[in-house]
Amino acid sequence: MTIRDIQRFSDIRYQARAYLCYLFTRNIKNGMPKPELEQILLQLDKIAHEVESFQALYILDAKGEQLSDNICADPKFAIGKGTNRSNKSYFYRAVKEGRCVLTDPYPSALTNDLCVTAGFPLYDDKKKLCYVVCIDISLEDILKIIKINRLDGVFGVFSKVVYTFFAIALLLVSSVVFFHGIEIFSLNGFNISAIKMEEMFKATILLTLSLAIFDLVKTIFEEEVLGRSKKSESGGIHKTMVRFLGSIVIALAIEALMLVFKFAAQGETENIIYAVYLLGGVTFLLIGLSIYLYLVNKKKVKNGCAD
Repeated sequence: MTIRDIQRFSDIRYQARAYLCYLFTRNIKNGMPKPELEQILLQLDKIAHEVESFQALYILDAKGEQLSDNICADPKFAIGKGTNRSNKSYFYRAVKEGRCVLTDPYPSALTNDLCVTAGFPLYDDKKKLCYVVCIDISLEDILKIIKINRLDGVFGVFSKVVYTFFAIALLLVSSVVFFHGIEIFSLNGFNISAIKMEEMFKATILLTLSLAIFDLVKTIFEEEVLGRSKKSESGGIHKTMVRFLGSIVIALAIEALMLVFKFAAQGETENIIYAVYLLGGVTFLLIGLSIYLYLVNKKKVKNGCAD
């Protein structure tokens, strides 16, 4: 198993969870008046014949104690009865969230290979927790079960190539803008007193835009080419969007200020209205950015407990 396999699992995590939870809900009835252990074991046996490959199926009570030995293909792994698993994430997450959950990859106690576990809480008709049904599947097997077809793989490689070219092109644009910003200082021999205020404003705008474009290049390359998880950092692409739009707002605000100075110096006060229009556009951008941040934060709060 490699880091790439873990990344692949991250990409198909929702499909894997949906598949395993579907197996549980289709074969095991929830909300029965008195869920019987023997009946649930029979239902787990049905699941064992449906799944292409798995390590173990087992049942925990409401306190996290395993009630029977593992159901598995290899007899030497038919163990575990009486083991307390209340400290395992698949148990306490299933109990806390009250729904089917899927863990991140972790070393299996049976084979020492990376595996994932799905936990499915069972309640009686009075909503009292009775059992947590679990299935362990190796990371290699879950990737085979939830396989991405060959066309998706080819398109994924094509997308990475395209994103790489766009990232390189944008990096060149960022470099050109940056050097134009620095050029303003070099043309004046880096003599600060010789640089006009208007040129300082222009340099600030160019350098700010160069930084914004570079930040966008960094995000595109890391997420789309290197394949780093978009969930690994809080905010992800949203932070980049905020920084990029914020840079544009700053550049436009500076441009509006430049127009005010220019028209005032030339005595063209009637043209200051154009600077006001530009500031109005900046205001609308700020309002739009605020709405965007509000909706993003609202979505995060709504999906705070999602896998």
